[in-house]
Formats: sequence, structure tokens, C-alpha cells
Amino acid sequence: METRKVQVTGGSTYTVSLPKTWATANDISNGSTVELYSEDDTLLVTPQTTTEHQEGTLEIATLEDEQLIRAVLTMYVSGFDIITLEADRITTDQRRAIRNAIQGLIGVEIVEEQTGTVVVQDLLDSAELSIINAVTRMRLIATSMLEDAITALVENDDDIAHDVTERDDDVDRLWLVVSRIFRATLRSPKAAEELGVPREDCFDYHSSARQLERIADHAVKISQLTLKLDDIPDNVADALLDLHSDTDDIIEKAMDALFAEESDQATDFGHDALESVLEIDEHTRHIDDMLRELEPAHAQSLGLILDSLSRSGDYGGNIAETALQKAAPSP
Repeated sequence: METRKVQVTGGSTYTVSLPKTWATANDISNGSTVELYSEDDTLLVTPQTTTEHQEGTLEIATLEDEQLIRAVLTMYVSGFDIITLEADRITTDQRRAIRNAIQGLIGVEIVEEQTGTVVVQDLLDSAELSIINAVTRMRLIATSMLEDAITALVENDDDIAHDVTERDDDVDRLWLVVSRIFRATLRSPKAAEELGVPREDCFDYHSSARQLERIADHAVKISQLTLKLDDIPDNVADALLDLHSDTDDIIEKAMDALFAEESDQATDFGHDALESVLEIDEHTRHIDDMLRELEPAHAQSLGLILDSLSRSGDYGGNIAETALQKAAPSP
């Protein structure tokens, strides 16, 4: 850490010198312009940026299938707007993997293809991105997926189960958008300023989005198990419906706490959600006792569904804890 003494020039202008090592490392010299960003009692200084698009190049000669897909997704989340993928010759299988990767991204298209090059670009205007809107959309999709998964189970409706599984892609796309926005705010105070959301809040939204993504995954798991099950006993179906109602209540209260504008309201919702998690645990144990009376293979599948519902409630509790931290006074 270095310190500098503030001086007053011209009677009204406060000035402070920049550390020479930092200025040299960032090509700052006499006449250069820097950008200043204020966050409460903190002032951030960065070199002025003139590049509109972040460009990156990735050598993919040794990458195939899932490795290549993950590499493209990683470049996207890391903040690159234009991604050039290169090899001596990009194979048909590699091109297929690249297309599979961008199908999971919002606003990303292939803009150029040659024998040894594929250029992928994010065409979405950054001004249109909103981390709050993305998390809100994730909330709506994830909770509806969980509700429909339980409906498919108790009604033995395979069509609904398949529909739940297909909707998981929408949640995954939004999760990648949230991750991309969050990482952008970590790299640049300008990104946070353009969003109009404090960086600490971005962390809370990112953390909560992760929980929603997991809830959606458990909805898919329930749906996949449903496809292997026949009708379930009425008493078990009613118990699982009640458990889902309690789980959904936790998630909704937790999300209301996260988005609450008043700290008192956020605190009330958050504590209510966390107290309900304890009730979920007792409810889960009661259903588990019911399953012991069923045929072992049937009981095992329903036990996995019970676990997914219980875990979804726990994830709602995690969101509630994040909301309480967000509402807590700053030190």
C-alpha cells in the first residue's frame, strides 16, 4: 500500500499524485486521461478505455466435444465480445461443438467461418443487459419448473415432465448472462456504473442466481425420475404436494427479501424464510417414514425426489441468508 498527501491548488481544487510504478505499468504519462469512479467512501482510478469490444483468440486444435464447448462458454463468461477460434483446420465435429456452445448463449452468433477460423461475436447491446432482470427471469422459470415437475409426478404426465427438462436450457442461458455481468463488474468499475448496481449487490445477485440454477437442476431430476415411475400412492402424492408448497414459499420469501427496497422488509422476509427451512426438515422426515412402507425400488426413486425438494428448500434458505447480508448495515 502507498499513501499520498492531498494538496489544494488554486484555492478549490484537490490534487493527489499517482504512484509512478502504477502509471508506468498502465502507460499513463503527461497528458493522459484517467477515469474516476466513486463508490461511497472509495474513489477508483483506472486508465481511460477506448476499446468498445473485448477480443480474444483461442487455439482449439486439441479441443473436442465437451472440452471445446466449455472453452467457448468460459471465454464468453470471461467477458470477450469477439472470440476467434483457430486451428490449422477446424473439423466438422469441432464446428458442431461450437454451434452447440453458442446455442446455450444469449445474443451470440457466428459471424465468420473459414477453413482454420471461426469468429463468434456477442451481438447483444451491453446497455440492454440487466442483472436484476436476468435473476428475476431465472426466478420465474425455476419456480415454475419445480411446480410443474411435482405436477407431472402426481398426475403421471410425461409431457409435462419432458417440458420441464427442456426449459432448463433457458435457466442455464440466463445463469451464464448473470455470470458474465458479474465478472465484468469485478474487472471494471465502469461496468458497475453502467449497470447502476453496486458491485456488492452484483455479488449477491450472482450468488442467488447460482441457487436458482440448482433448483432448476433438481426440477429436471424430479422430471427424469417421474418418467420412470408409474402412479404413486395418494397419501404420498398429497404429502409431496404439501412439501412443494412449503418449499416454494421459502424460495418466494427469500427472493422477495433479496429484491426488497427497504432493509426492514428484507430482514422480515429473510428470517421468515429461514425459519420455514427448519419446518421443511421435519416435514421431510415424516414423508421419509411413509416411503419405508413402499416397495424398495419405488421408495428409492421417491426418496430421491424427496431429497430434491428438500434441497430446493435449502437453496431458498441460502438465498435468504444472502438477502439478510445484503440488507445488513455497511461497516
